[in-house]
Amino acid sequence: MARPTTDDPLFQSHVQELWRAVVDGDPAEAMGFFFPLSAYVQVKAISDPVHDWQTRLVPDFDADVMADHDALGPDPASAQFTSVSVPSTAVWVAPGREYNKGSYWRVNGATVEYVMRGRPGSFVVASMISWRGEWYVVHLASIR
Repeated sequence: MARPTTDDPLFQSHVQELWRAVVDGDPAEAMGFFFPLSAYVQVKAISDPVHDWQTRLVPDFDADVMADHDALGPDPASAQFTSVSVPSTAVWVAPGREYNKGSYWRVNGATVEYVMRGRPGSFVVASMISWRGEWYVVHLASIR
């Protein structure tokens, strides 16, 4: 039941991985911050969690990383990360909700903020859930 924190060095490292993935247009760089398959299998009460993770969650994440990359325009390397903002509205999700058989913390609507050519910008992290006391991205731009 440990509620993840945002000042944890691992969380901060994961956010940097996500930022680099968006800037570089390479979703694989952020897979360390994506909810692990082994955890998804243990948490979700659906008929084939492996298939769902491989054919829905990961492709959606990849597409969202690329959309955020494209939104940076022709010179993404000129964008500079400034901060991540995670709402304090995390909720404990008990078994039987959200198609799960295990409990976790969930928070929606975090934002990654940056500056590009003197102008602020941001992109959304639609949903993060906890695993062993750490936050992981499950849905980046939207929950589909």
